[in-house]
Amino acid sequence: MARQIGDLEKAALDLIRSRNGSILQSDLWKELGLDSREGSRLVIRLVKKGLVKRETVSINGRKTYRLFVVEQTAKTAPSLTVDLKTVMDVPCTTCPYIAQCGPGNFYDPATCAWLDSWLEEKTGRLRLRTPQRAF
Repeated sequence: MARQIGDLEKAALDLIRSRNGSILQSDLWKELGLDSREGSRLVIRLVKKGLVKRETVSINGRKTYRLFVVEQTAKTAPSLTVDLKTVMDVPCTTCPYIAQCGPGNFYDPATCAWLDSWLEEKTGRLRLRTPQRAF
């Protein structure tokens, strides 16, 4: 799901980036010509979208927020290592009925004796279910 950002949000992000990646929240509003209400709503949208983070700071005894751009990194799928020898050993790879095999079909992985035998061999324990039919 792609995040959509508006022109004002883009302008805010560009401004923060131009200030070495951080800016006081009140300075952001002033630079963009917004009042505090509009500025607060803008910052909340950016925080909810994960585009900025806020840290509480004290300036001249007053509490305010410093905004930081959250640089996005590409999300990658978790690393998965598969032993190809094990995959090639699955009886489905050499099954003459693979084209007709599927859930609910005459040839069904849930009732396949060849697949059951292979799984029992690999796991070392029997599957607990009533036998259906064997090939």
